[in-house]
Amino acid sequence: MLRFLTAGESHGPYLVAIVEGLPAGLLMDEETINRDLLRRQGGYGRGARMQIERDRVELLSGVWRGCTSGAPVALRIENKDWANWRDRDLPPLTVPRPGHADHAGMIKYGFDDARPVSERASARETAARVAVGALAKLLLAEFAIAVGGFVVEIDGVAAEHPDPNQPIEPIWALAEANDLRCPDEVAAERMRAAIDAAREAGDSLGGVFVIVATGLPVGLGSHVHWERRLDARLAAAMMSIPAIKGVEIGPAFQNARLPGTQVHDEIHTSRITHHASRLTFHVLRSTNRAGGIEGGISNGQPIVVRAAMKPIPTTKTPLRSVDMRTGEAAMTQYQRSDVCAVPAATVVGEAMVAWVLADALLEKLGGDSLSEMKIHFKTKDRLHRLIPEGAAEG
Repeated sequence: MLRFLTAGESHGPYLVAIVEGLPAGLLMDEETINRDLLRRQGGYGRGARMQIERDRVELLSGVWRGCTSGAPVALRIENKDWANWRDRDLPPLTVPRPGHADHAGMIKYGFDDARPVSERASARETAARVAVGALAKLLLAEFAIAVGGFVVEIDGVAAEHPDPNQPIEPIWALAEANDLRCPDEVAAERMRAAIDAAREAGDSLGGVFVIVATGLPVGLGSHVHWERRLDARLAAAMMSIPAIKGVEIGPAFQNARLPGTQVHDEIHTSRITHHASRLTFHVLRSTNRAGGIEGGISNGQPIVVRAAMKPIPTTKTPLRSVDMRTGEAAMTQYQRSDVCAVPAATVVGEAMVAWVLADALLEKLGGDSLSEMKIHFKTKDRLHRLIPEGAAEG
């Protein structure tokens, strides 16, 4: 079982995380982790803080001679902006921002100041999650499993959807070369114009991104208990990202408007062979409208997760609220923020999907070390045909 905890505030000295359950022997590549941290900081529409922070991870424990030891891995990321805040005498934040955790958090914890809530509820915490997710990606890569994401919509401007039956790697490459992480440059240009207009208007924008995982074996997750269903675990992980308000596996809402005969992925066989008295064949699908999961279990096809991000609740244009000291009507005060963080949220989404899949893979294979996991993987691949390309033996 994998699990992690994060701690730290938006303007505290550090973000920290403790990761438990990684197998021993996994090579820790700090530059790979730092690369994902840099990706999270980028994207058209990001705010001024990203010009201050230079996120880099420090691995503090659980690593021996460059590899995991099986002990908990502790890591931290410095908040460089802390130096600009530690000596400031900030007045209480008593007017909660609609759409933020301010009001509910003040009531829940009995605060007369929203700052303790906003500091922890801030999406700055997701930097630690990206670092944790990068560890999960390193584990998945040992089994030829890859996770990537791209933006498909901002402010109602929709990108041309890639052909789901074509290789996803070129789509990832196009997204990485784009400052909106959008593989459709024509749509991206219109998205930039929308972001510029929102900035001028003192507003913020949301959007939709897609995360795809490839190379997965059949059999991750389970149908036998609600909390073990892989789609449920992925949905919970994605909904835990700040500002994410909707998740679907595959084109779920589109599927809901179609009859079943146009939704379910028909099954075909190929490569039928005979081995002594044993018949071997491989199951294939020509479509992937299930998004790679059936009955809470991975079916060998790419897993496709879509997430909808609401506009960031901090806007330069004030919104009506109430001063919690007096109960009188008041207008919100602007706190430095992004105009659009959908490209950054895509990187966080990759991290959370990778984490859930790494946990499900370890659950399936077992093992205290990477070498033991690989032995189990080869055994299961031979006996149960857990084939990364998506085929399964009948």
